[in-house]
Formats: sequence, C-alpha cells, structure tokens
Amino acid sequence: MKIKICGLSRACDITYVNEAQPDFAGFVVNYPKSRRSVTPLQLSRLRENLAETVLPVGVFVNEKPELVAQLLNEGIISMAQLHGSEDETYIRRLRTLTDRELIQAFTIRSEADAKQAMRSAADYILLDNGKGTGKSFDWSLVRETSRPWILAGGLTPDNMRHAAETLHPWALDLSSGVETDGYKDRDKILAAVAGIRTLR
Repeated sequence: MKIKICGLSRACDITYVNEAQPDFAGFVVNYPKSRRSVTPLQLSRLRENLAETVLPVGVFVNEKPELVAQLLNEGIISMAQLHGSEDETYIRRLRTLTDRELIQAFTIRSEADAKQAMRSAADYILLDNGKGTGKSFDWSLVRETSRPWILAGGLTPDNMRHAAETLHPWALDLSSGVETDGYKDRDKILAAVAGIRTLR
C-alpha cells in the first residue's frame, strides 16, 4: 500500500518527507483559498530538493490544462491530481497535452457519488469528504470499489492502519492529519509512513 503526504509548502516540509520517504509528495498549486497553496515557481524550487525516490504530485482546482500539462511535461511533477469540478471533457483535453498519469478527486456523500467516481477516465481516483475538510466520509459507501483508488479525508497516524486494513485502498493520502497548529509535523509524518511500511 502506498502513502502520499499532501500540502507541502515549506522547505522544512521537504526535509521531513525526504526523511520519511513516502511514495508521493503532494503540492497544492495556484489555489489561494488553501493556506498550503504554492505558485508554480515555488513548486519548482521545492521540487529541486525533493528526493528522487519520492514522486511529486501537483494538486489543481480548475486550473488551465495547459499549465497542468506544462508542469507534467517538464518533470516538475510526476502526476496531476484534479481536485475541482474538472469533467471528462477536461480530462480528454489534458490527455491531448500530456501522457502522464492523472488522479481525479471525488467528494463521496452517497452511493451515486461512488458510482460516478468508478466511471472516471483518470488513471486513479481519490475519494474524499470534500476539499480539505480534514474529515472522513462514510466508508461503507466505497467497500466495493473495483479499481485502484486513494483514500483521503480525516486520516491520521492513529487511524490510518484501521482504514487500510478495512478498505484496502491502493494508497492513503494525509495532509491535516500530519500537521500541528496548521503546519506539517515531522514526527507525525514519520509515524504515518512507518505505519504504512509495516503493512507491506
């Protein structure tokens, strides 16, 4: 099972993930509503110091596909996570600009939401309670998920093992769950990654 630490925005955050060695490091790009948002230039500078063993993922909310593709094609990010209202038309457009892997995020409130996620044309789907709420959704809605998926929302080093063993997602995504007072916490990041490694 893989793990993604998301919402990195400071140089010390990069130091923490380099030490912990999660599979993915997530960066919220050009979304000022998030306190974790970074500009493409800031992303590029943070990326320079990220260990080669940790794959960078750009998280976008209704961003122009040309910018998403540019960051992918230049190797600044390895995958793009679409976390807004992007639809199949948007994904098709992005596919004409890049061949890199895509993640599409879905807010899960009902069985219909889960079924819609299953039909996504993205390589992977991320199932969440909402955009950065830090809360979990009703996991019973996704017990029959039949494709590789990422679980997000309300995950912490304390509950992630239970989530992993209950739902068996392809990956777990943590952000606020590895923070203290709104900032990434080294010890929590280390604990989260170590907890996943024991499942392998």
